[in-house]
Amino acid sequence: MQISLPPELEEAVKAKVASGDYNNASEVVCEALRQSFENEKENRWIAREAAIGFVQLEAGQTIEVNSEQHFIDLVRNQA
Repeated sequence: MQISLPPELEEAVKAKVASGDYNNASEVVCEALRQSFENEKENRWIAREAAIGFVQLEAGQTIEVNSEQHFIDLVRNQA
């Protein structure tokens, strides 16, 4: 497969390879795609959780959080 990139992205890919973090341009592009897919997955999760939270808020299903530690404890108990 061959792809064409705008000059600014091509320069960014070359800089990543030159940094030594990647062996070639293909590795840079593959990593960028993996991160993009992961971000999409996380965004879908956040949207789902926000929708659930909104429904709970509208239904009056709320919990008062009195401190950061209280919030941490609540989150840990949900996992």
